[in-house]
Amino acid sequence: MSIWTRIRDALSVLATGEGLSAVFDRLRGAPAPERSVGFTIAVIALGAKMAKADGTVTRDEVTAFRRIFVIDPDEEDNAARVFNLARQDVAGFDAYARKIRKMFGAGDNRELFIDLIEGLFHVALADGTLHAAEDEFLHHVADIFGLDARCYRAIRARLTEGEARDPYDLLGVGHDADLDTVRAAWRQAVKDSHPDVMIARGVPPEAIKLAERRLIAVNAAWDEISARRAA
Repeated sequence: MSIWTRIRDALSVLATGEGLSAVFDRLRGAPAPERSVGFTIAVIALGAKMAKADGTVTRDEVTAFRRIFVIDPDEEDNAARVFNLARQDVAGFDAYARKIRKMFGAGDNRELFIDLIEGLFHVALADGTLHAAEDEFLHHVADIFGLDARCYRAIRARLTEGEARDPYDLLGVGHDADLDTVRAAWRQAVKDSHPDVMIARGVPPEAIKLAERRLIAVNAAWDEISARRAA
């Protein structure tokens, strides 16, 4: 059963007038397999709040989510329904973000919150530019998720192209970190990006492409730092 069919089933139990917040409440504390439903709905819902489009979902917006998820043409309506439910909901994005944090809990799920923010970066960058309002939005959501400023800078550096990127920011370590610390951060980032590890923490298989750019960036950062230290 695809993630989109499971999302359709999750939405089908909404009572008339209920918003996506009710889905987040129902999935709170759900077993690992159902986390992938919550993850997908969370990315699309917050992506809708970040977007400033009006009317019904456009093909361009579906394309933006294809930067993260595999969406078959016959499943587009299910993805679009989540987007439009979020956009029509009077609840603000910060209310959604707090519901999502409660849905997944804190502490042990830190990496899943990082995955969520990275997913939203992919949506924001679909037009090739990270706008100031989007940067502010993403930073605020990351803060609600309990991710500190250094973590946010690491995510931003990994995914934002077209500007100078500090390899230390990419790995989330300070410039004064010794090489062993840098190496450990790089190895942990590679481990956290393994598809099996991501699926185990709740990222749906349809979204494993999230790891591709992250791996390229962290490997390049390690290569650059190790080469500088060896010089």
